[in-house]
Amino acid sequence: MSDATATATAPRLKQKYQDDVRAALKEQLGLTNPMQVPKLEKIVINMGVGRATQQPSLLEGAVADLTKISGQKPIITKAKDSIAGFKLRETQSIGCKVTLRGDRMWEFLDRLIAVAIPRIRDFRGLPAHSWDGRGNYTFGLSDQTVFPEIDYDKIDANRGMDITIVTTAVTNEQGKALLDAFGFPFKRGDEAGAVPQQKKRRGPVRGGKGAAKPAAKKKK
Repeated sequence: MSDATATATAPRLKQKYQDDVRAALKEQLGLTNPMQVPKLEKIVINMGVGRATQQPSLLEGAVADLTKISGQKPIITKAKDSIAGFKLRETQSIGCKVTLRGDRMWEFLDRLIAVAIPRIRDFRGLPAHSWDGRGNYTFGLSDQTVFPEIDYDKIDANRGMDITIVTTAVTNEQGKALLDAFGFPFKRGDEAGAVPQQKKRRGPVRGGKGAAKPAAKKKK
C-alpha cells in the first residue's frame, strides 16, 4: 500500500491530528521537541456487570453490546477478591472490557464525540476534573443505547460503562489541551485537574416547613 493510499484511508481524527493538531499543540504548549507533543495512546472501555453473579446471561449481553460498540471482542474481567456480603467469589466473572489502539481507537473517539455523546439526554458537558494527574481522562456513561450500534428494542438491560482515554501527556493540562483540540465536550469553565466545588446547601424555602422563625422583638 502506498503512502497516498494509507493517508486517504486514515481515520478522520487521526488525519486531523497529523495535519493540524500536532503543530498547534507544539506551539500552544511551548514545546521545543516534536516528540514531546501529547498524543493518544489507547482507549479502555470497561463495563461492569455485578448482577452476572446471579444471572450469567447478563454477562453474555454485555459482551455482545461492547463488541458492537467497539468493533472488537472484549475480554472478561474477574473479581480479584471474595466478598461475602455481595456473594462474590474470587475469580468470578463480573464484567468485560476492551482496549482500543490504532485506527480502531481513532474511529471510536470520532463516533464518541460526534454521535454518542450528543445523544445523551439533558447533556451539559463532561467534567474536566476527572484526570489522574498524568494526562489520562476517565468518565462514565450510564446507558449503552447512546451508541447507534445498539438496538434499543433488543437490549436485555441498561448497562453503564467507564471510558478511559490514555494519552502520552505528562500533565492534566496537556491532556485536556489534546482533547480540546478534537472538540471534546467539557463543561464550560472547568479546568483540568481542578477539584469540583461542592454545592452549597440551600436553606429552607421562606415560609415553608422548617423555615426559621423570625426573632422576637425585644420589648422597650
